[in-house]
Amino acid sequence: MRVLIHTIGSAGDVHPFIGVGAALKARGHEVHVITGAVFERAVRDSGLEFHPLGTTEDFDRLRGNPDLWHPRKAFKVIIQGAADPSYAPILEITRKLHDPGNTVILASSLAFGARNARELLGIPMATVHLAPSLFPSVHRQPELHGMIFGQKAPRVLKAIQWWFGGRVVDHHVLPGLNRFRREHGLPPARNLLRDWWHSPDRVIALFPEWFASPQPDWPRQTRVTGFPLFDERGIREVPEAVREFLDAGEPPVIFTPGSAMAHGDVFFREAVKALKRTGRRGILLSPFIETIPADLPDHVRHFSYVPFSEVLPRAAALVYHGGIGTCAQALRAGIPHLVQPMAHDQLDTLSRVRDLGVGLGLVPAKFTDQRIAAVLDRLLTDPGFKTRALEVARRFEPEAWLRRTCEEVEALGAQGPAR
Repeated sequence: MRVLIHTIGSAGDVHPFIGVGAALKARGHEVHVITGAVFERAVRDSGLEFHPLGTTEDFDRLRGNPDLWHPRKAFKVIIQGAADPSYAPILEITRKLHDPGNTVILASSLAFGARNARELLGIPMATVHLAPSLFPSVHRQPELHGMIFGQKAPRVLKAIQWWFGGRVVDHHVLPGLNRFRREHGLPPARNLLRDWWHSPDRVIALFPEWFASPQPDWPRQTRVTGFPLFDERGIREVPEAVREFLDAGEPPVIFTPGSAMAHGDVFFREAVKALKRTGRRGILLSPFIETIPADLPDHVRHFSYVPFSEVLPRAAALVYHGGIGTCAQALRAGIPHLVQPMAHDQLDTLSRVRDLGVGLGLVPAKFTDQRIAAVLDRLLTDPGFKTRALEVARRFEPEAWLRRTCEEVEALGAQGPAR
């Protein structure tokens, strides 16, 4: 079977699909990954076929936009900078690679263009959501920035809230999407958030049920599998300086605002001040060296990138932005979390971390060295956080999760052409 994987986003969005693709290839399938040019090495070194979606300059331009991390402006930035330009190349690449009767599509949440290709070419497709925040619900609802009605609100108010949220999503997405669909003779997409976002063939949720249990109003075609956990381990070489630092003292606190965060100056400045205040050792992870304070103290080191699976098991805690992939790695490592949610699905990730009892959060306005130090002290002195984190880590079944995901993809291929 030929599997076409369309994924749009940063490393946290792309890595899981590379992991799934590698597992599918190991089961004998031919896998093509269509994503940003910046991920070519990771895809090819994983033994998969690569097709660029946009240029490295396009990627750098998007992640350099400060509004990418704004709780209200980020969605518009992503749609205009990533989703809208992808419709034509996604269709063109899919046409070229399509082997009738032997092809399936896996599409990330933002790869709306793959749905166009499904309808035009009759290829069965699974929408693959990495985070539970992509599933609106009037039951256990995702917690998102700007929401007025919380978990305890009556369902009727939650339903009204999601109706308004859907109108906002449609306002940003449908003009460009439906213009493209009209040009190709397709009917207009409607009600994207509650309906069109999810492929009618299959929806795969790449997280375990204990992290976010399926709700009665999720799409009936949803299958929950588990975290893929790919992080370029074995592809990216770990600098010897990382091992030397880990061996030189107590487990450090790891700080990262995400691989695409080009504006982490304040995050790292307050992190270093907090580490000085507490005397704890720390590692700062970011490819943007210009955001790292000059003259770091001896007990704090900076590295551009280290696979989380190589460093988190030896860490005391992780302080991060709430990206779902980063969260999964910290859960697997069995360490406490301190989440600073900025935008996207990050506030919902914090809510799941709190539900599990493995971490706490600080909003950006309160992310100051004094508060960071206080929260870290609580996380690292209250044994309950570590105990619960280790309990969660024991729930991990990475091989079984990947097997289930692959089986769902194979079942999709057995369904025949999309209708």
